[in-house]
Amino acid sequence: MRSRFAKVLVWASHAWKAQAHPKRVAEWLLIEWPADASEPTDYWLGYLDSEAVGLHRLARIARSRWRIQQDYRELKEELGLDHFEGRHWLGWHHHVTCDVADDSQTTPSGVDPSLR
Repeated sequence: MRSRFAKVLVWASHAWKAQAHPKRVAEWLLIEWPADASEPTDYWLGYLDSEAVGLHRLARIARSRWRIQQDYRELKEELGLDHFEGRHWLGWHHHVTCDVADDSQTTPSGVDPSLR
């Protein structure tokens, strides 16, 4: 599936209903419109300071969240990331470290399997 993207500089009205009147800053609104859809499907609002960011890079950053969510789901389902029932930070940290180390050994890294 291919999508078209557009970016627009906007000034969002955060906390408008609460009448908080925070300082307004310019933010980028990224819009995704798949080629086979009748209207845009996804929107992202991002503050990137005064840094000039190209459309391709902005779309790649927005879509990187999907990869992170997929990796997290795989860690939970295949390696037992969510099986930890301890109560201490050190135990949880050890469990997560072992899971991530195991994942790095079991996930293909683009190397020919016959060379392993």
